[in-house]
Amino acid sequence: MNLRLLLCLALLPAASLRVEACPSCDSSAPAADSTLIPAEPASVDGFTYVKTLGGISEYTLDANGLRVLVLPDRSAPVVTFMVTYHVGSRNEVSGTTGATHLLEHLMFKGTENFNRTKGNSIDQLLERVGATYNATTWLDRTNYFANLGKAHLDAYVAIESDRMRNLWLRESDRQPEMTVVRNEFEIGENSPIQALDKEINAVAYIAHPYHHPTIGWRSDIEKVSIEKLREFYNTFYWPNNATATLIGDIDVTDALALVKKHYGAIPRAPHPIPQVVTEEPAQTGPRRVTLKRAGRLGVVGIAFKTPAATHPDMPALQVLGSILTNGKNSRLYRGLTDKNLTTNVNADIGFFRDPALTTLYASLAPDVKPEDAEIALLDEVYTVKMDGVTDAEVAAAISQLMAASAYARDGAFAIASNLNEYISSGEWTLYLTLDEAIRKVTAADVKRVANQYLDEDQSTTGWFIPLSTPEIITP
Repeated sequence: MNLRLLLCLALLPAASLRVEACPSCDSSAPAADSTLIPAEPASVDGFTYVKTLGGISEYTLDANGLRVLVLPDRSAPVVTFMVTYHVGSRNEVSGTTGATHLLEHLMFKGTENFNRTKGNSIDQLLERVGATYNATTWLDRTNYFANLGKAHLDAYVAIESDRMRNLWLRESDRQPEMTVVRNEFEIGENSPIQALDKEINAVAYIAHPYHHPTIGWRSDIEKVSIEKLREFYNTFYWPNNATATLIGDIDVTDALALVKKHYGAIPRAPHPIPQVVTEEPAQTGPRRVTLKRAGRLGVVGIAFKTPAATHPDMPALQVLGSILTNGKNSRLYRGLTDKNLTTNVNADIGFFRDPALTTLYASLAPDVKPEDAEIALLDEVYTVKMDGVTDAEVAAAISQLMAASAYARDGAFAIASNLNEYISSGEWTLYLTLDEAIRKVTAADVKRVANQYLDEDQSTTGWFIPLSTPEIITP
């Protein structure tokens, strides 16, 4: 049995910091843990020490610019190794949308040194030793990681480093994986919120590549050539465009030596890594999109332009999202769900390298008109903007976010998965500083960001309108 779950984050948009009407949210800031061992700077030949924060130490491999994060954690006799490539659907253009995700699939097809024929492929190794492993693609990054016993770490890092530059890229592999990805695309099309989210993003962004869904447009998925995928791989898969993270039962010096052993001989990219320079132009009025297709219940989504993850207003936006949608006492739950207008409300707080969207979703109850739910949702937003929120609401939201943060640090695997999103945002230390910033948010901060960002002229509203499936009459 293949234990690897190929999570396409285009289908599971959890990399944005989602706040739902449930007891917890998906924020992943840190909490204190006595098992985390503060690391002293290690002096390892070939590495430059950068900084240490919260026990996480950053180094740079001098030979090729690979960034390395190390966090010793004695809570369990396991180690998580993760490589984050700083390339995602943000780096794609029309004709190659979905290339990052399709390449992620092909990364498991082997190299000359490690492949299924030899019996030493990455899948075979990790399944043989009972490892948990995965690969995910999102807007700003692609990552590959495994959680395994310390004794097997060397073998895994050897394979991971080898496929950074020696991957087989063959048409015979592209065709079957294309059909797998196309099936994932179709699954997403069958989810009202995911389908509506894709339409909203496509309308909200007219210039910036966040316009494209991570999984890609269907025609690009089907038609992208193996030559284009090879070009993409040769452009972005280099050590100076990656961050390696080691968390768990390992010594810092040993960890760095292991990285140097397997990555030290790989050269830097022979060309500058292309950077995204496109900036989304200012929106000059509200936008709308309507999606009609088979379904049972409608959805209303309203997306507002909000800043990048590193912006100082992000903590207040997190608290605002929690106040609006987190739990039965949230504003939208009381204003919509308690009044039988919706079955659920949630918020996606975009947490990305570039300015993104904060989207409020209302899943409609049966027979509710989308215009009625939209009016009710905007009324709640207007009330927050005009009257603000209470200190008690802020305190409750902060408590919810802190609880979710602590839960998200349950072991090396969880830490690595969440740290990955902060790495891709452009500043990994946010993983350790966001909590403290959230704790300082006040009711005045929440009202200010509500007025600044929940602006109708900077919004894109989407309706998912379900169409009844024709009844089949049998003779």
